[in-house]
Amino acid sequence: MKETLEGKAARLQGPILVLGASGFIGANLFRHLLAARKDVFGTASKGGSWRLEGLPKEAVIVTDLLVPENLKELLERVRPRTVFDCTAYGAYSFETDYSLIYRTNLGLTADLLERLGALGVAAYIHAGSSSEYGDLAAGPAEDAARQPNSHYAVSKAAAADLIGHHGRQRGLPCANLRLYSVYGPWEDSSRLIPALVMQGLKGGWPPLVDPEVSRDFIYVDDACEAFVDAALALKPEFWGRSYNIGSGERTRLRDLAATARGVFGQREDPPFASMPNRAWDVTAWFADPRRAEAELGWTAKVGLEQGLRAMAGWVRGLEDLEAYGRSSKRLGLDEVYSVSAVIACYKDAQAIPVMHQRLKAVFERLGIAHEIIFVNDASPDDSEEVIRAISARDRSVLGITHSRNFGSQSAFRSGMRAATKNAVVLLDGDLQDPPELIEPFVGKWKQGYEVVYGVRVKREATLFMRAAYKAFYRLFDRFSYISIPHDAGDFSLMDKKVVKALLGFPERDLFVRGLRAFAGFRQTGVDYVRPERLFGRSTNNLWRNIGWAKKGILSFSNTPLEMLSVGGVFLLGASVLMGLFQVAYRLWVPNSAPPGVTTTLLLITFFGSVNLLAISVVGEYIAKILEEVKQRPHYIRRHLVKDGEVRDAGEEA
Repeated sequence: MKETLEGKAARLQGPILVLGASGFIGANLFRHLLAARKDVFGTASKGGSWRLEGLPKEAVIVTDLLVPENLKELLERVRPRTVFDCTAYGAYSFETDYSLIYRTNLGLTADLLERLGALGVAAYIHAGSSSEYGDLAAGPAEDAARQPNSHYAVSKAAAADLIGHHGRQRGLPCANLRLYSVYGPWEDSSRLIPALVMQGLKGGWPPLVDPEVSRDFIYVDDACEAFVDAALALKPEFWGRSYNIGSGERTRLRDLAATARGVFGQREDPPFASMPNRAWDVTAWFADPRRAEAELGWTAKVGLEQGLRAMAGWVRGLEDLEAYGRSSKRLGLDEVYSVSAVIACYKDAQAIPVMHQRLKAVFERLGIAHEIIFVNDASPDDSEEVIRAISARDRSVLGITHSRNFGSQSAFRSGMRAATKNAVVLLDGDLQDPPELIEPFVGKWKQGYEVVYGVRVKREATLFMRAAYKAFYRLFDRFSYISIPHDAGDFSLMDKKVVKALLGFPERDLFVRGLRAFAGFRQTGVDYVRPERLFGRSTNNLWRNIGWAKKGILSFSNTPLEMLSVGGVFLLGASVLMGLFQVAYRLWVPNSAPPGVTTTLLLITFFGSVNLLAISVVGEYIAKILEEVKQRPHYIRRHLVKDGEVRDAGEEA
């Protein structure tokens, strides 16, 4: 009786670490290993992976492996004896970031091999790819020439050579598995076999390429067994070798369609050539698996028809087939509702780590792609160093340091200019804007709102300041020529189309909450209680708040000028009436005289004060005109902080 996969897994040296356990192959391998033993750990780049649902939470480690410090901490924590590396980027046609392809497939592998050599592992098995052969993929032996024809293929070929070096020259027990077309449960729903099965169950076909294009299909359970067999069979003379993991059968698309028709019974003919071939598609792509059989004792056991039926059974057992269809990375749903958090920081060094921690927790719960942009507005504390340290551990963090303090409005503009996601959330760095409110913000965004702002129903402040804030928003709304939401500050989520509109405004003296209202779009508010500043003292005071009120009113209201006009007309009319009265009174009583100097002085003082007030109001508007005419930059960047490095920026905007 042949030993089961779980039985073989029980013989592996533990602890066992599966890198990339949230991917298709990694998730299947992880599940098989967990069914056999408890000392198994798997990594995921973010929480909430649908492939890992129902698995023990303590076995899943959420970490970004491209951050060297994270990889070091992971290996120190697990101290694995067996490592299965299923990390990859670029295998899908829509994964096109070539720098990330090389960083993931080659850079991470290089870093990992160096660390594992010092750790003394019993086995390291790497998920390679048959794409390494490129245009020479017609049954090549492992030592045959390769002709990689894509960035992904080049990166995987280079990783295979690196593994060979560490195995042969540096004595690391390692092997590279050149996987062919693996299919089965938990595969991305946009891939060929899942699409074929889902459409086949409905009696239809998915779009297909040229019928002569061929593949070597291998069921995922066979691929998982290859990993375990390789780890168990590694001998010093095998260290560093690559193995072809495929059935050895060349299956053309027309053959696949014929097998599928036998399983699902479609009546219509398959729609061949209804979609273009991919750049790396070749007509002959199949394995020569003889080395794997001879040295690892591995062969593929599940035939194509059996595999299709097993895949169909898995699909039928899904509770929500539509959810599976929506899970495809091709759709990029986590990218559709992706968010850039822009935090304006001034004297917030203590609050920045807390802000980062709370933001990451929110984004993990939401399960969406994100980036966190800290804009250090020339803070006199060590904010830049704090941001640098965080960015060294989290690739989603970008730091921007201004050359001087330009104010929070310019800081927001600087961050919005750097944002790359589909929405931007603006927050103050003092934690008075609760990051947890981003969840209802995103909820409203998904309902179709393009601007979602926080409404301060209550704030932790003195009675006088609370009354002053409420009075300002209502006065501002009354004076403004646009409708301004009451008690709504800069804290908000804006769709990228709104952000684009705001960045197109040329004015220098920014007032974001007013511009946000001016831009229009579909807007709504979310109530919250604004807490006290968590660290230190607020940089705002009464005079600053008066300045904010003045900025808002002068930016979005002509009412002060109109009041001067109305007042001028009224006073002119009153003066004419008083003059006529004096003339008439003098004619009626010729010997009358003015009652005294007091009246004259009061009138002179009154009209003089009115003139000074009018000149000062006009002067404020002229000053704003002057500021706009000078066309000085909104901000000047001194440094950019990314991946733990501080680089010169020198950008003006």
